Amino acid sequence: MSQLLRDVSLRELNTFGLPATARYLVVIDSEAALLEALAMPELAGLPRLVLGGGSNIVLTRDFDGVVLRMAIRGRERLPDDPADPHARYVRGGAGEVWHDFVDWTLSQDCPGLENLALIPGTLGAAPIQNIGAYGLELAERFFAARALDTTTGEFVTLSREVCAFGYRDSCFKREPGRFVIVSVTLRLPQPWHAVTGYADVSRALADAGVAHPDARRIFDAVVDIRRRKLPDPAVLGNAGSFFKNPVVDAETFDALRARFPEAVGYPQPDGTWKVAAGWLIDQCGWRGKSQGRAGVHERQALVLVNRGGASGDDIVALARAVQTSVRTRFGISLDPEPLMI
Repeated sequence: MSQLLRDVSLRELNTFGLPATARYLVVIDSEAALLEALAMPELAGLPRLVLGGGSNIVLTRDFDGVVLRMAIRGRERLPDDPADPHARYVRGGAGEVWHDFVDWTLSQDCPGLENLALIPGTLGAAPIQNIGAYGLELAERFFAARALDTTTGEFVTLSREVCAFGYRDSCFKREPGRFVIVSVTLRLPQPWHAVTGYADVSRALADAGVAHPDARRIFDAVVDIRRRKLPDPAVLGNAGSFFKNPVVDAETFDALRARFPEAVGYPQPDGTWKVAAGWLIDQCGWRGKSQGRAGVHERQALVLVNRGGASGDDIVALARAVQTSVRTRFGISLDPEPLMI
């Protein structure tokens, strides 16, 4: 039977380490536990917050509702599908730690996720944000999610098409609260092909003298890169990349390059350009700076950090100051990645 906890501190349940208290919290370790929790009379009509690793939220206040702490575990390599011989399938519970799941897939001879190593959070949260890094997005490996549709009380299977993934976007963000993901199935193409086009990855492999890397070598390179560039949330509170890389049309990017020839951008298939938000922030002088108890990381300007004792309001105030600086200098708006609660 699910235990209903009252007045629960969330400080240890969010990677920023921000202070907040939930009126109620229920640990969800099975589909039955989820149904049971949603049927509790004490929780009727209350706001719900589904929480995985807490790596993509900024808590600005106490939560006067129920937190569903997703802890559904389990991993399995599914039988090969004769109708789809060019893929391997893996499935995991929503509470699986993402990085550990990626590591496990390699041990199962199922490569294809290695570029996404060391991204904080859980498997169940990965589709919501359509996580991506070093030349790969989850959408490229996603097959389906099993989720509870809270509008009907029924479990449904959501395909890649239904999820309608975009850059750090999905149907789960467009209809917040409707679906509670309980498991995710991923399709890993075979034969495997290395994704090494991202500059940091290709440089790390070249420096190591590796011309033909296997998936484990790429995994290790990505882990090393992330550990060098990004702060460990266990040591310095943060939520990883705080802002999305803004996408602008070709005319806007041409104008930006005319003013700033060193501007960093990446062409997109539809003719738009994705501008490096970290470069924009860095050019505004924010790298390593602090505002109160919140700050911009010294090695990666895209990361906002809790320097000790910061509140959610401190983080939000810093984020707004950064946004204003970038908009004033470049005429480009930055959108935050984390959910503000």
